[in-house]
Amino acid sequence: MFRFDCHAHVYEQVVPTGPVRYLPEHPAPLTQWLSKITSNALTGGVIVQVSFLGTDNSQLLCALADLDKHRFAGVAVTDLDVPEQELEELCRGGVRGLRWNLVGDTPLPDLESESLHHFAGRLRDLGMHVEIQLESPRLADWLQPLSRLGLPVVIDHIGLPVSLDAQNEPWIDALAALSDRSSFFVKLSAPYRGIPDPRDHIARLRDLLGDGRFVWGSDWPHTRHENYAVYEGLLALGEDYDDASAAEALYGITI
Repeated sequence: MFRFDCHAHVYEQVVPTGPVRYLPEHPAPLTQWLSKITSNALTGGVIVQVSFLGTDNSQLLCALADLDKHRFAGVAVTDLDVPEQELEELCRGGVRGLRWNLVGDTPLPDLESESLHHFAGRLRDLGMHVEIQLESPRLADWLQPLSRLGLPVVIDHIGLPVSLDAQNEPWIDALAALSDRSSFFVKLSAPYRGIPDPRDHIARLRDLLGDGRFVWGSDWPHTRHENYAVYEGLLALGEDYDDASAAEALYGITI
């Protein structure tokens, strides 16, 4: 069963940092998210930096400061040249991963560059992972170099699938072609950002990755999709999937 909500956005103030693709109308208070967790009999979860706040992780750290680090963690957003001290402060504050939101026409980092390899080494030293939000066709071409980062890689929102046929999904086909898939995890969240029913895709991913590689996320408060998305989306899959080992490996949180 799923015990954690490993993808939610919490912000007490809607204050954009620079140009943004989307700005929600209302805050997403920590108390509301905790109420959702309690009402769904979950143990804890992960707060993910919301896009409109850019690399200003102050609200994320503020929320984490009030939470039990054994049950809650965070995923931040930084530049690749983030100062060492800032990374260490994020880690001390409960951040266990960094998110690369690369959807649309966002340029992809050069994973073969010396600067990127140095950055990956810094994350390894701190026990962090990277989380990727990228559409399936672009992710497919990027999967091989991602597998060589030497870091756990969390594929967000099921890889934003584009094909109704799970056997013809670009990024899953690329995953199947890899000789080493040991670094990859998948976040089962937000089917409304990809295809409506991704269960066949998830089943194929389970065949490729095995158990212990999946976490669930509500994607609360469902930015851009607030009018029809529900908190419990894909939560019923927990009858067949267990997130305990993946949540501990990625976020250091336990039941």
